[in-house]
Amino acid sequence: MHHDEAGTGTPLLLIHGFPHDRTLWAPQLAGLADAARVIAPDLRGFGAWADDRPVCTMEDHARDLCDLLDALHIEQAVIAGLSMGGYVALAFLAAFPERVRGLVLCSTRAGADTEEGRKGRQATADRVLREGTAGLAEELAPKMFSAATRAARPGLIADMRTMIARQRPAAVAAAALGMARRTDRRPMLPGIRVPTLVLTGDADEMIPDTESRAMAAAVPGSRLVVVPGAGHLVGLETPEAFDRAVRSFLEQV
Repeated sequence: MHHDEAGTGTPLLLIHGFPHDRTLWAPQLAGLADAARVIAPDLRGFGAWADDRPVCTMEDHARDLCDLLDALHIEQAVIAGLSMGGYVALAFLAAFPERVRGLVLCSTRAGADTEEGRKGRQATADRVLREGTAGLAEELAPKMFSAATRAARPGLIADMRTMIARQRPAAVAAAALGMARRTDRRPMLPGIRVPTLVLTGDADEMIPDTESRAMAAAVPGSRLVVVPGAGHLVGLETPEAFDRAVRSFLEQV
């Protein structure tokens, strides 16, 4: 499993979203290395990991990450996931609770897809297998940032377009279909006993901050941070605010 790593101390496993790769976390590898052992892997099929399974579930990704922790001889880590990575983080907690020292849920939701959402995932899978990922990149990249960022920092959107476009169509399709099959994790939220940080931007156009507020309200003792003006990719768009929130949380953990 290809991963980047920086720093020492509490292991912090950063799980990228859809359809990203580990380079999403470049700001955190630089910005949090003094506060944690930051580990940013490619999920199955993405980035440097070629894989051709037709469907990759959130549980599949969670098992891969547990294998990575085993390979690194890490007993417990703070598990942090953004968007699809948040779905994977909750699947990881459900399957391997003893390996979780803390939980960070960023720009994500606990519920499953609606029927309409599942149809949309299937359409995305069909589209990328038919056309490749360039069209999806054109469509998705701008939506991942706030309107203010789109206006002020076009280079950031261009970089995201490049990241999405370079992903393998088979991996994007497999992950989309895996998200469509994911479990509704809302029933498990009141039973979460590990320290939990819920982090979102108030300008997220992909998963509204109401989802984060609902998760934080359901998880006992959790901490909610809403970053003003940030869109879906909080760690990339507003790395200082993201890193500050995570650094403070790591001190608590």
